[in-house]
Amino acid sequence: MAFIDYYKVLGVDKTATDAEIKKAFRKMARKHHPDLNPNDKEAERKFKELNEANEVLSSAENRKKYDAHGENWQHAEQYEQSKRQQQHYQRSGQQADFGGGGSADYSDFFESMFGGRSARGGGRRTAQFKGQDFNAELHLDLKEVYTTHKRTLTINGKNIRLTIPAGVENGQVIKITGYGAAGSGGGPKGDLYITFTLENHTAFKRDKENLYASVDLELYKAILGGDITIDTFDGKVKLNVPAGTQNGTKVKLKGKGFPIYKKEGQFGDLYITYEIKIPISLSEKEKELFTELSTLNAL
Repeated sequence: MAFIDYYKVLGVDKTATDAEIKKAFRKMARKHHPDLNPNDKEAERKFKELNEANEVLSSAENRKKYDAHGENWQHAEQYEQSKRQQQHYQRSGQQADFGGGGSADYSDFFESMFGGRSARGGGRRTAQFKGQDFNAELHLDLKEVYTTHKRTLTINGKNIRLTIPAGVENGQVIKITGYGAAGSGGGPKGDLYITFTLENHTAFKRDKENLYASVDLELYKAILGGDITIDTFDGKVKLNVPAGTQNGTKVKLKGKGFPIYKKEGQFGDLYITYEIKIPISLSEKEKELFTELSTLNAL
């Protein structure tokens, strides 16, 4: 396979910052996304290269290895270990003997490790390495993860059907084994890591499995008490407001929160905070009544 310069793929310099790399990837990925270029093999190939480039360059550790070892970055640790061993032999005035009845030089050792000539001579052997892991980001609305549902993703031109459990959290990462790049030398495929980014367009604030919301309460209802109807995440419920309810009073609705991840049928709680609204436009009659109440209260 020909060497691919990941910096050129993204159209950035080797000195590009993380933010510049991220911006370049998003711009190019939108342009070449398979959904926007159906049946376009060249766009599909380009999109795959963009994902590979982003996987490497968006990781500080992988980028460091890539800058140092280029196309062999995935085997950086083995190279470094081999280099240290060779330096050790050189310092001790010895040559490495790998059991073939003779000495082996630096290049011989690399060839034996990475699929070249066998250290024992004659045959060839190929080291097995796991394929590169892929990373993807899935943007969902909070309402979409209130229930378990299926979703089809296109990763490097391949459709992957996922079951997304209810209760997934913002920033959560799940691993799908064997959906990364192909391994080398008969090694296993890499894995796919999906990061969930959730957007909340509801009136509820989420904290893990619990939900929080504020409810406006009329002054008269707070004073006299009575029933009100409020919204929960899955419908409306009726609540009884006790007479004399104070501003900021909190009420817990057990089991009306968010689904608990991978615990079917279990939910957190919903916490309601009452915010008493003071009327700002009073009729003359209302003013008279409030004045009368004020007089009675002073007695």
